[in-house]
Amino acid sequence: MAVSKEFLKEEREQSWRVDIRGLMKNKERTALERIHMGEVDPKERILSNIEVNKGLTQEEALGEARRCLDCPDPTCITGCPVEINIPKFIKRIEKGEFLEAAKVLKETSALPAVCGRVCPQEKQCESKCFYTVKLKKEPVAIGYLERFAADYERETNQMSVPEVAKSNGIKVAVIGSGPAGLTFAGDMAKQGYDVTVFEALHEIGGVLKYGIPEFRLPNNIVDVEIDILRKMGVKFENNFIVGRTATIEDLKEEGFEGFFTASGAGLPRFMNIPGENYIGVLSSNEYLTRINLMHAASPDTDTPILSGKNVAVIGGGNTAMDSVRTAKRLGADRAMIIYRRSMEEMPARVEEIKHAQEEGIEFMTLTNPVEYFADEKGKVSRMRVQKMELGEPDASGRRRPVPMEGSEYDIDVDTVVVSVGVSPNPLIPNSLPQLETTRWGTIVVDEEKLQSSIPEMFAGGDIVRGGATVILAMGDGRNAAAAMHQYLQEKHNS
Repeated sequence: MAVSKEFLKEEREQSWRVDIRGLMKNKERTALERIHMGEVDPKERILSNIEVNKGLTQEEALGEARRCLDCPDPTCITGCPVEINIPKFIKRIEKGEFLEAAKVLKETSALPAVCGRVCPQEKQCESKCFYTVKLKKEPVAIGYLERFAADYERETNQMSVPEVAKSNGIKVAVIGSGPAGLTFAGDMAKQGYDVTVFEALHEIGGVLKYGIPEFRLPNNIVDVEIDILRKMGVKFENNFIVGRTATIEDLKEEGFEGFFTASGAGLPRFMNIPGENYIGVLSSNEYLTRINLMHAASPDTDTPILSGKNVAVIGGGNTAMDSVRTAKRLGADRAMIIYRRSMEEMPARVEEIKHAQEEGIEFMTLTNPVEYFADEKGKVSRMRVQKMELGEPDASGRRRPVPMEGSEYDIDVDTVVVSVGVSPNPLIPNSLPQLETTRWGTIVVDEEKLQSSIPEMFAGGDIVRGGATVILAMGDGRNAAAAMHQYLQEKHNS
């Protein structure tokens, strides 16, 4: 899938790119300060699900695009798992051609408006930016600009649909409609395949819908990007559980020749400490899914969520932040993060932590729960925690948390959300005994092709990785599409 240096050089030497570079000297560009995106006031945003980040104005986007040096060796692209031609789309913005910028994004990304919001650009493309690596300055705000181009196209009702090849009549099934599945579907549709996405839930979008709150990623943004895939010819079947509604063999009988498993890691993990079965102790999966997808916070719902006034969320990742910030919006007086390491080791995005702090979230670091207690009705009422200290680094490179003897104390809680990781969805592996899996339940695949032990089945995203970011899942979708295309063409031409 890697983009060749020759191709990038040819693109960079196009006359319009040369003209744009000539408008300002590099010294002038590097003197410009990075734009900082506006945000809704914390006091206002905790009262609703309004999106926190406001996006860039046209003037701000033009100003930020001017900072890009259009480097001869664009290292930012190497930091992007789907290899967006970053300088090209940014220079389109600088030229004022916002719709063209969006088209560039869609050459490699099926979900630009999503990625512009939730991708950890600071750890990926922006970490490889010339400003970061060589100048030790703030990088070009690639994520902000990606969001701007995608939003401009949508808000002006001028959505482009990527070109698709003439139909080749080959049927391909996608299991799961999260970021890996959607990306794979888009790339295969471009190649002329007859693509159907099978989703177990009642809405398309996977983790983008059930796992990420609307204050970070509004559902309508996801729906618009899915609609583009529909216009490309991708078909969607919801309420369809592959392995139950129909088996892989059933689908083969219907003419499907290739399968991409992107069923995610929806199996929650708990800590196996006393009291985890009390009422009011939930996994982050259940908590967020019921609120985001089943509208459990609405007073009219048939399946209301238990949301207390003293809410503790166990964990320090993005899902933990999403959960605790959701609890605040549901009226918690005290919304706490309980994390066994220090703030420095916390894996959540810096932006997520900053927003949580602004919203009044309490951070109880170097603290770990050891037991939950309930009232006479079996509902959690308090938790016992233990203070921790950091020891030697573990396999992840982070210092291992070590319990401090005699440091236990109790905290009043009426809701606990456990967000300490997830395991792969076992349904597909359990329905295919011949499918090779790891001891963690992830599907074993060829590292480059993402092909499983069943030749016609490829897999990617969390079912392979065990838990990762949206953009890494999308990268898997692109790699698997390229590999399956080659596999099916060889099969049909042999």
